[in-house]
Amino acid sequence: MPESDIRIKLMIGRPLVPKPAPYEVVDALIDLEVTQQDRDRSAFQMTFSLSKELKKPSDYWLLQKGILNPPNRIIIQVIVNVKVGVTRSLQKPILIDGIITNHQIAPSNKPGESKLIITGEDISVMLDLEDKNKTYLNLSDSKIVTKLLKAYSKYGLKADVKNTSYFTPKKEEQITTQQSTDLQFIQKLALRNSFIFEIKPGKIPGRNIAYWGEEKQKITPYQPALSMNMGAFTNVDSPISFNFNALQAIKPEASISNEKTGASISIRVPKSPGQALAKKPAKSLRTEVLRCTNKLEKILAEKETESFASRSQENAVTATGEVDTVRYGYVLKVRQLVGVRGVGKTYGGYYYVKEVTHRIKRGEYKQSFTLIREGQGATIPRLKV
Repeated sequence: MPESDIRIKLMIGRPLVPKPAPYEVVDALIDLEVTQQDRDRSAFQMTFSLSKELKKPSDYWLLQKGILNPPNRIIIQVIVNVKVGVTRSLQKPILIDGIITNHQIAPSNKPGESKLIITGEDISVMLDLEDKNKTYLNLSDSKIVTKLLKAYSKYGLKADVKNTSYFTPKKEEQITTQQSTDLQFIQKLALRNSFIFEIKPGKIPGRNIAYWGEEKQKITPYQPALSMNMGAFTNVDSPISFNFNALQAIKPEASISNEKTGASISIRVPKSPGQALAKKPAKSLRTEVLRCTNKLEKILAEKETESFASRSQENAVTATGEVDTVRYGYVLKVRQLVGVRGVGKTYGGYYYVKEVTHRIKRGEYKQSFTLIREGQGATIPRLKV
């Protein structure tokens, strides 16, 4: 059996300067849950035991200090040192860098059973607080995004924005208008360029990378395989469930209008630029007309069509399960690939990690995962890891 050493490091404080949490706060922690998602906002929930001070029994200590009040910032890092055989693996991933948005008090008549439950969302929530009306003249989408992200560098955000100078609208032709929060607007610009926008923690606590560009999941390093029915190599105790939705894949039909003649010009549906994960991609049984492309420039209409086709098909097969971190020996990362083996050829092979929920309590660390790919059948006869 694997030997393990799992520790939690907490940093809590004002949004700009979180500091290591006092011992009393860490000691009061009962359990925590962090849900990481590939495109939606990540979130966390933490449960603390409440106790009153002997000298001041009028209130609970954690509430008096106000350290866990919204909108304080909290950084959760796990240090996992797992030994499997003679190999020892040390990981120090930051599960989330976020903002406390809510706390709930559950007093009890029984000593030691009063609880404080706090919940929150990742640091991107700071980009989603103020609704704005703005216009941007003669600027490409990438320059607009870069300009918006500069205002949030105080939260440790480092912008990684891919250039879109291939399309810079002139004010006589098109005016880019923002009528939303910065986060919603950045996501809208990402969608029309067939890009993604994500904020993920860096290697140093308090530093985050704000990435706006093409999806990179198909070229990232593979994570250790999730293995079932493989004797000593088995690292998944509970079954992995697979769901094949034949109606998920949708074929888009898109067109633009010729400015001079008004004639409709069809947009060809491009193939996904990424690596195929399934030998037999799901066939598109449904067709949907993308009416939003009619007044777009050709290059933006092509990207909109590509994005729609890719996102509708990639969820054709969904796999869900739970793994014990000690037995698995690794902290799963979203937006990367992981292999599944020991489940047969139809559903074995590589998958994209869409969501991971980390559940940690004293003596236990489990990860629930959601994996996706575009169809059935492995593309290679044997996994690399």
